[in-house]
Amino acid sequence: MSDGMFRTVSGFRSGYDPDEVDEFFDHARAMYEQGPAAALSAKDVRRVGFEMVRRGYATAAVDAALDRLESAFVARARAEHVAQHGQDAWMAQLGEQARTLYGRLGRPDGDRFAPPVGREPGYEPADVDELCHRLVAYFDQGVPLTSGEVRSATFRRRKGQHGYGEPAVDAFVARAVEVLLGVE
Repeated sequence: MSDGMFRTVSGFRSGYDPDEVDEFFDHARAMYEQGPAAALSAKDVRRVGFEMVRRGYATAAVDAALDRLESAFVARARAEHVAQHGQDAWMAQLGEQARTLYGRLGRPDGDRFAPPVGREPGYEPADVDELCHRLVAYFDQGVPLTSGEVRSATFRRRKGQHGYGEPAVDAFVARAVEVLLGVE
């Protein structure tokens, strides 16, 4: 049974399964405080998912806590890497990660990602391309952009072959967040 880590939604609304959320956060706290560094990573936090149940935890509150937890794991990884290899090595590693984004960023608007497969939903290319423009401005001109802004970007739905496939866009955005977290 849940110990009430987050506010629950009321009535017939659905939220994240409280027991699953509590179990994950208890495990994450233990791994952060005393577990081996490799036992849980920021990427693991980003990929976690919870079942939706009636009267579950409010998703916005849990998602915000997951964002903070991911940031904490990135900060710990950075501190450990810098202590072992130095700040220049950390920045070089981030530079390599950032370069993996440039292949898509350099493509023309409307051609950055493949369309959805079959009847799968997609994203509106103009919305995704706008985020890509902001990333280019960040990397090339130093225009301010935070991981939170990238993480909270939303894209309208676009059906059919004129959209961008969601899985590739989601993976790209996750990688961009990872890079930005590394420099924040």
